[in-house]
Amino acid sequence: MIPRSSGSDILRMAMRCFDAVIAMGVAWLTFFSMSSLAHREGIEYPLLIVVGALLLPAVGEMFGLYRPWRGRSLFTMFGVYCLSWLMTVIVLSLFLVATQSTHIFSRLWMGSAALGVLVSGLLLRAGLYLYLRRLRSTGHNLKRVVVIGYADNLKRIQRRLDEMPHVGYQLSRCLEVSDADAALKQVEALASEASFNRDFHEIWLSFPLAQGELVKALAEKLIIVPVDVRYFPDLSDVRLLNHRMTQVADLFSLDLNYSPLNGPSRLLKSLEDRVIGTVLFMLFLPLMLGVALLVYLTMGRPVLFKQHRHGLDGKRFRIYKFRTMSCCMSTTTAQAKPSDPRVTRVGRWLRKTSLDELPQFYNVLQGRMSLVGPRPHAMDHNEYYKGIIAPYMQRHRVKPGITGWAQIHGLRGITEDLSAMQKRIEYDLYYINNWSLGLDLKILLLTIPRGFINTQP
Repeated sequence: MIPRSSGSDILRMAMRCFDAVIAMGVAWLTFFSMSSLAHREGIEYPLLIVVGALLLPAVGEMFGLYRPWRGRSLFTMFGVYCLSWLMTVIVLSLFLVATQSTHIFSRLWMGSAALGVLVSGLLLRAGLYLYLRRLRSTGHNLKRVVVIGYADNLKRIQRRLDEMPHVGYQLSRCLEVSDADAALKQVEALASEASFNRDFHEIWLSFPLAQGELVKALAEKLIIVPVDVRYFPDLSDVRLLNHRMTQVADLFSLDLNYSPLNGPSRLLKSLEDRVIGTVLFMLFLPLMLGVALLVYLTMGRPVLFKQHRHGLDGKRFRIYKFRTMSCCMSTTTAQAKPSDPRVTRVGRWLRKTSLDELPQFYNVLQGRMSLVGPRPHAMDHNEYYKGIIAPYMQRHRVKPGITGWAQIHGLRGITEDLSAMQKRIEYDLYYINNWSLGLDLKILLLTIPRGFINTQP
């Protein structure tokens, strides 16, 4: 029998305490390491340290920082922690401004303590996450599940769990269903025997969408078993951008074409673009000025290449790049090819290092592009491919990006055959379907070793 109380509850409580203790400890160490503050008296600093240390886990709770992370991305966890940290810093700053007490505290101490808390919290989570992955891969800290469904669906779930042992799920048993009547009898027997004594933590149902009535009947039978019951619909016959459950006019619906970048998530991504985009724009500004001067001296005017592209929801915007080709007039956009005579010597170097893309940071600050997203294609290419690749236009459900999931996997540049574009679209849709702040941070980090050097013309 598996007891109802779970070690994950203890772990979540421990993480809240760890965050508070680490924040308090780092702030005190920073305080005593500064000779100008070490002997300072008064309750102002101790009070701010305690308030900040308690505020961080409280804010983290609001953003779901302490939800179970089994099977979820480390980078997503990093993103949620960074957001919680940032909001804590903002709330404390607003409080100090409102109380007109900013002059009391050393800005150097506040900045150093805040960065120390951020780094310490990330390192703690990385260590714990990797330790738990390794522990689960060796057969410990597992959640046992019962899976009920048709044979093909059971095999699909078994295959996925075999491929990902680190997520920590183990099949306790599989109930293969042949017809609805047999399924109801099997589940009724399972529910009766497992009401009080069981050797599993969760029950998973996996049936096609067409079996909605059967799933409902099974869920009603299982209501007497006090464990999580999850439904994994077989959507292999439905082409989706994403999906979620919503309630419309008191009716529950499964949205088959839903982008996760809506509502609060879109605001979060916009904040990410504005904050990180401003920092990167300022960092790259001297380099951009140098490249602009080089283009002007070697190719003359115009320095920038401007062209209309389709952005969010298919709306047009003007994209900016450093000019890499000799000026020419054409009604269509021909992709650059190896030894393309239109590409100048300097332009070839700019393309190889991706420095020609730097002006798009201005597009990000305008709000027309994002740091991360599907790359915007030429408008006539969109007109061509939308008719031959069915989900092609779904990539316009989000803002186009300077870098993206496809680009860091080498899917960039010229597309000589249809399969190359199809693969790029698959990666773009994967990004949209699985967006998270952590995934964006992962792509931005991987752009450094993978995204700048361009082997395409």
